[in-house]
Amino acid sequence: MDVLKPVLANEVVCRVPVQWFRHAVYRAMGMGLGQGSLIMGHTELIRPEGVRVGADCVIGRHCLLDGRGGLDIGDHVNVSSWTLLVAGSHDLADPSFPAVYRPIRIETYAWIGTRALVLQGVTVGEGAVVAAGAVVTGDVAPYAVVAGVPARPIGERPRGLSYRLGLRQPMW
Repeated sequence: MDVLKPVLANEVVCRVPVQWFRHAVYRAMGMGLGQGSLIMGHTELIRPEGVRVGADCVIGRHCLLDGRGGLDIGDHVNVSSWTLLVAGSHDLADPSFPAVYRPIRIETYAWIGTRALVLQGVTVGEGAVVAAGAVVTGDVAPYAVVAGVPARPIGERPRGLSYRLGLRQPMW
């Protein structure tokens, strides 16, 4: 089954238009998926057992969720479409070029904009915003707004966030 997980998750299940079915299969593969959260179609998973999505989250279409180093997404998080959360890389200083995996953490009420790239070892703090197209190579402070390549602070978000994002009722 371990060999088939990537094929099932990325070539078959992610294309099924019925979200409750996709979610059930992802959970059966070991992914943690909180109540009221939605993973839209065509989102790819690497090592679903290493991915945890909190409650009331929305993961957009065509995202990549990489669980090889661990991916922990808090509650009320919006990951916009076409976003890449990549927990793997290589050790450039080692002649054998080994793979290196480090966890990614996206904390509660964060928003990751369309086509952003968040790299291994990064924590995006509570309430932080990563602008569309940003490349995040280092931690993002709570409530910071970052943009650019590489991402740099450009503003700050208000405290006391309390919105809801996820499913109010099943889509199918």
